[in-house]
Amino acid sequence: MPKPLILHPDRLFPAEPRTRDIARALYASVRDLPIVSPHGHTDPRWFAYDEPFANPAELLIVPDHYVFRMLFSQGVRLDELGVPTVDGSATASDPRAIWRIFAANYHLFRGTPSRMWLDWVFAEAFGIDVRLEVETADHYYDLIDAALKTPQFRPRALFDRYNIEVIATTEGPLDPLDHHRAIRASGWGGKVVTAYRPDPVLDPDDPKFIANVQRFCAMAGEDAGSYAGYLCAHEKRRADFRAAGATSTDHGHPCAFTANLPRAEIEALYAKVTTGPVSAAAAELFRGHMLTEMARMSIEDGMVMQLHPGVHRNHNAAVLARFGKDKGADIPTAGEFVTALKPLLDLYGTDPRLTLILFTLDEDVYSRELAPLAGHYPALKLGPPWWFHDSPEGMRRFRERATETAGFYNTVGFNDDTRAFLSIPARHDVARRMDCGWLAQLVVEHRMEEDEAFDVARALAYDLVKQAYKL
Repeated sequence: MPKPLILHPDRLFPAEPRTRDIARALYASVRDLPIVSPHGHTDPRWFAYDEPFANPAELLIVPDHYVFRMLFSQGVRLDELGVPTVDGSATASDPRAIWRIFAANYHLFRGTPSRMWLDWVFAEAFGIDVRLEVETADHYYDLIDAALKTPQFRPRALFDRYNIEVIATTEGPLDPLDHHRAIRASGWGGKVVTAYRPDPVLDPDDPKFIANVQRFCAMAGEDAGSYAGYLCAHEKRRADFRAAGATSTDHGHPCAFTANLPRAEIEALYAKVTTGPVSAAAAELFRGHMLTEMARMSIEDGMVMQLHPGVHRNHNAAVLARFGKDKGADIPTAGEFVTALKPLLDLYGTDPRLTLILFTLDEDVYSRELAPLAGHYPALKLGPPWWFHDSPEGMRRFRERATETAGFYNTVGFNDDTRAFLSIPARHDVARRMDCGWLAQLVVEHRMEEDEAFDVARALAYDLVKQAYKL
């Protein structure tokens, strides 16, 4: 007999009755607010062409590293899950077989945020009322597959169904932005914007860096042989992105190091990094200076700047070689911001025209560094718990460690940072529930009045993100 799939209405709320009652009321006030998704990795072609999702495996497993990294850790090979290879060699192509592997291993997700998001998708999006396991795998597959063939499950219909007010995708500096132009030309009213992620032309450690810079400058009609031409190429490409709706830039550097080099020194360094291999120190110095240049450009063109350092990306060399980047092998590293950001902050930290949103995967720096920095510098805001800490426990730890020094209004609400479209409403629901539970706790401890808690709940769910990202 299949076991029931139940989403308890009080999930994630405090257990103490009085606190839970307040959390319920707060949540009821924000539950149906529009979703603002200012940072993510959904595919803009979904919204440009509004084609049906292919099948359950292609929707929920193959593109989602949260899913397949857990399976991989337990010995399931990525080629068994249909993850594409770099060289185009064959991997599993039967979506039902992939789904059955997923169902047989679904118990591995117990207690994880992925389990909570997926159960929400199964119950709320598809109306499934039994748990996913071996015996129900085909029932799930058939029901989801049939739903995906209906107009109600096309990307634009789901965008409207989940009350998404605006969603930002993320594109690299070499992207022609054709899909965003197609969205605008289609006449559809959904607001999908891009974000400028220039890492491939800022990072000399990228094996394709020199070729990327050549293409980048050619796209902008600038001379790649001069630092001045390179800067002009950034300014032109940023303008292209703004024309496609971008209000933010996004920087995934290894660390938060910044620098402010004299013009002659950065010109000489640019000549070195664009003509041959350089030392790790030289590459870091170039990245650090360019973060400061990006801040200057943000002041000039009004784009919000996001920085999320502290990841050893593609840690598994064998997976990188066969399957490429972003395949679940990115591992957090220790972070440092106080010394690293000082050159940039000395120049622009008090400039009201700059908004620099900081993320971290090193939770120890929340209370020691990030909250004190954001609690002082007008240019700084704290991004929400991100990636490995996008979880109920991570959200609670963030509030406990950041609020006492930075308050609520030096944070930017929530962003889902996802490639999995249907997890967007699930993730926002978790964030709203957790924030309401935390606010309820402050109320019962007489640290905040109840009417103030309602104001803050709305700010965290909706107002702060729109303000911070200029949406």
